[in-house]
Amino acid sequence: MTPDEYLQAVLTGQAFAPDSPELADLQTHGSEVKAVLSKKFGTAARLREAGSKKKGTMIRESYDLDLACYFPHDDNSAGETIPEIYENVEGTLQEEYLVVRKGCAVRVWDRSGQVDFHVDVVPGRFVEDDDGDVFLYLSSGDKNRLRTNLDVHIAHVRDSGVREAIKLGKLWRTRNLIPMKTFPLELLVIDLLKDMTSSALSEQLMHVWIQFRDEADNLSAEDPANPSGNDLSELVDAVRLQLSSVAAATLRTVENNGWEAVFGEVQEKAQRAESLRHIATSSPARQKPWACG
Repeated sequence: MTPDEYLQAVLTGQAFAPDSPELADLQTHGSEVKAVLSKKFGTAARLREAGSKKKGTMIRESYDLDLACYFPHDDNSAGETIPEIYENVEGTLQEEYLVVRKGCAVRVWDRSGQVDFHVDVVPGRFVEDDDGDVFLYLSSGDKNRLRTNLDVHIAHVRDSGVREAIKLGKLWRTRNLIPMKTFPLELLVIDLLKDMTSSALSEQLMHVWIQFRDEADNLSAEDPANPSGNDLSELVDAVRLQLSSVAAATLRTVENNGWEAVFGEVQEKAQRAESLRHIATSSPARQKPWACG
């Protein structure tokens, strides 16, 4: 198996089948959260799915459903200011769920705190009209809001031409416990591979890791919806050293032990099918318990 065949097999293992129970649960919980918000705020709450599901970058080991909850620019039913909107949406969800603040979003868990529903609700208000740019709550920094655009984010990642590299980058981040948010990671990978969209997947990953290792101090991420207005540097600053050190270790691992030492062993579909066929045809038949004695 070539490196690129191996990486494609890894991606296959991280893909969700259309009828997977995880996706079914995600859709169910998302619909339930929508119902809670609609009951409270009515049609004023404009509810939309976003995140990796819409971008086409979802992986089994790190997935969620981003649910945008935006209000018209002239609607005050959820609050007059962006912090008030955030807190009122959070308070509404607290009536039914355990919630955890997560940057601009609110993460939804079951009331016991034992089950993560993988749903992030992102409250906001449209800047103008009822579409386009929105203001989101910003819990850190000098200002309490940021201006951005959900559709621009989705299109930027979806049409980047490097979604497979992004998915493997997310898997690499998750396996190595790098505390980096998905959006800045996506932006870094897209920027670093903007001239390599037609390169082999293995070459793309090696290039990203080399840049993480050698150019950590120069890495930067810009919000494509508001490059001059939103400063994402602190999201990268927090992980520069870790990105560099883990990338260096990963490159050594690939060189010394091969790709499987990075992402683990996989079996190609034909191999798996043959293994199952062999088991089915060679295993001795088991006696029925009621036939014994």
